[in-house]
Amino acid sequence: MAAIQFGEIEGIKEGDTFISRQEMTNKGLHRNTVQGIDGNGEHGSASIVLNGGYEDDKDYGNLIIYTGHGGNVNKKQIRDQSWDDPGNKGLLISEMHGLPVRVSRGPKHKSKFSPEKGYQYGGLYMVTSHKYKKGAHGFWVCLFRLEKISSIVSNSFDIRELSVDYKTGETSRVASTILRIVRDTRLSRKVKELYNYTCQICALRIEFNGVGYAEAAHIRPLGKPHNGKDLLNNLLCLCPNHHVMFDKGHFTINNDFSCEGISEGITVLDGHILDPDNLNYHKEHHK
Repeated sequence: MAAIQFGEIEGIKEGDTFISRQEMTNKGLHRNTVQGIDGNGEHGSASIVLNGGYEDDKDYGNLIIYTGHGGNVNKKQIRDQSWDDPGNKGLLISEMHGLPVRVSRGPKHKSKFSPEKGYQYGGLYMVTSHKYKKGAHGFWVCLFRLEKISSIVSNSFDIRELSVDYKTGETSRVASTILRIVRDTRLSRKVKELYNYTCQICALRIEFNGVGYAEAAHIRPLGKPHNGKDLLNNLLCLCPNHHVMFDKGHFTINNDFSCEGISEGITVLDGHILDPDNLNYHKEHHK
């Protein structure tokens, strides 16, 4: 099976139709010809297909309530679902890590947004929440709320979006018609994985069913007038509270990794070298 790919697939645009699931697989849109969730419990889920398999699915176009995988035979739920199922855990990872999910619809999905035949690609969505509840047949099911990215932010006008050259860390502004809301970049995932999604300040690890959540904080902000670079030596792994506190200058970090403004110091692992110039810049900026 090909490597999992998040986001848009080159050459495929919203509204494109496909004769079969096999054609979708051949094009790289959805790698599985049977299961409705394309993903795993390690990297996340990149694609789902709605095709009438679960009665608890709800499709409002820009908003979808999607039933997870498992326990369904001939469209009838016969046992409880589990968050440990690779597809379900993959969707949890996509939610917690801010990864986009491609949504496609098939002819058996009873919705005005579904094609009469074949399959149709419906665009990129974000998993915004999840819950566990008893479904129509009395068994517990994993439910995911997905919202279309273009409905979360306006794409009716051009904005200036930050573009990063990952080889040099240099940044520039490029024209874009949609706000980037996907939270994870290659380097932000790297710093979070390095610390196992644990805050470098308070050692808090936010998790659900083993899936961690943390935020990557730039020491020296990107773009003008700060001109920081998107490099590992300019990134911290923080919980949401300490991320906001750091960005607002509630505390600063000294070169010896003690902190001013809070009693804690910062944990820095071997191999994660912080640029002292960035630490000094943050301190001077918030003096």
